[in-house]
Amino acid sequence: MNPARMKLPAIVATVAGAGLVLLSWSQTWFDLLIEASTTGGTGEPVAVTGSVASPALAALGLAGLALVAALAIAGPGIRFVLGVLEVLLGGCVLLAAGLSLADPVASVSPAVTDATGVAGAAPTADLVASVTATVWPVLALVGGALLVLAGIAVLVTGTRWPASSRRYSDSRMAADGTAPAVDERPASDRAIDDWDGLSRGDDPTDPDDDPHDGESPSGSNR
Repeated sequence: MNPARMKLPAIVATVAGAGLVLLSWSQTWFDLLIEASTTGGTGEPVAVTGSVASPALAALGLAGLALVAALAIAGPGIRFVLGVLEVLLGGCVLLAAGLSLADPVASVSPAVTDATGVAGAAPTADLVASVTATVWPVLALVGGALLVLAGIAVLVTGTRWPASSRRYSDSRMAADGTAPAVDERPASDRAIDDWDGLSRGDDPTDPDDDPHDGESPSGSNR
């Protein structure tokens, strides 16, 4: 595929990855059963969301969405830096979600503390009867993988992406000589000329009225 055409797919992949991370963070990651303190049986199941099991994902997902806006307007050099950041961002998402899946008992420890009042890694682990993972932490891993792949695409092709349409229009106007002239005089001089024009009855909003008509090249009235 032409590298210049990779801009839209990379940005879409970044949006999808960051959105998937934020969505999974708000959903149930684990179904937790806590040992009943009196009978030794199991109590009611507790739903543990991603905000408890892996709270860092919220900030990582928002950072991914911020990268989207930056990638859309950045120049080639900045795109390379953003690509590096996106790869690191996706790696952090993979690490955070992977650690939660690797040790679900530790991930649900805050939920055990909220339900029982018992704190500490070892005491809360003793109260866990079972932990069942849902599909949402896996989808968080998918979101992190999308961010990594999009970041790699930015690194490989970002320097050859087309410039924004506004830059193209400005460059075209400059090449055609159609860009409006810029008055480089000091602001104080322009203000004095505008005031003199009003004194003569000129309308500053009328493009046909030239406030400099009737002035000599030195700026004095003839």
